[in-house]
Amino acid sequence: MEMTLDHITHRYGDMTVLDDVSLRIPAGEILCVIGPSGCGKSTLLRLLGGLETPDEGRVLQLGEPPSDCLNPLTYVFQDFALLPWRSVAGNVSLVLEDHGLGRAARRGIVADVLARTGLGDFHDALPRQLSGGMKQRVAIARALAVNPAVLLLDEPLSALDAQTRELLMEDLVSLWTRVPFTGVYVTHNLAEAVRLGHRIAVLSRRPGRLRDLVEIDLPLAERRPGHPALEAVQAQLWSLIREEAQAADKELADA
Repeated sequence: MEMTLDHITHRYGDMTVLDDVSLRIPAGEILCVIGPSGCGKSTLLRLLGGLETPDEGRVLQLGEPPSDCLNPLTYVFQDFALLPWRSVAGNVSLVLEDHGLGRAARRGIVADVLARTGLGDFHDALPRQLSGGMKQRVAIARALAVNPAVLLLDEPLSALDAQTRELLMEDLVSLWTRVPFTGVYVTHNLAEAVRLGHRIAVLSRRPGRLRDLVEIDLPLAERRPGHPALEAVQAQLWSLIREEAQAADKELADA
């Protein structure tokens, strides 16, 4: 399923957060969104997910979701949002319980997504027994369980250490390579953006406007830390946002 932002403007009271943003997210591609702090990245994701309605413009969904899709638009958050009293399987199964599926069907879906995310041996573990990276794998498995048409990821790796982030980026690439999905990935981390994004939308300082749209031709499976092409794109992105990122951080510190 393809999604389009058509001349989106959004305000909170008198403050304009996003101003005349138009973007197309083709089916089967991952769009990463970067920009200075407070530029409206997470707001853009909420508009795409239908959690908020734009003040101006339209959010369009084009095409049909997969026939076995239980929830077309599904989030993965920075906070893992796991229920501490439920096991790994129980947390994943939670999103299936209101869809009229039988117990055997739910168990089959849970087993499949746990296998795909490397959690098959942790079926009965509780969240307190897991590392941060494993908890985020559970959150990703839970999102995949409903076979979403579009996966919306709001800084899902920002709370993790560098080694765990790299492992989870490899996991996301592997998942996409096996079954390509449409994704919108918000991040402050330029290395994540160049590792995962087919295209990277660069937003300006608030009010967020689309400053640039950078395309990376290198296939996801061929991207590795230190790859010259990725380092060149990362340097390009930093040159686009450096001054505005510094100004935004100073504004936050002063506040």
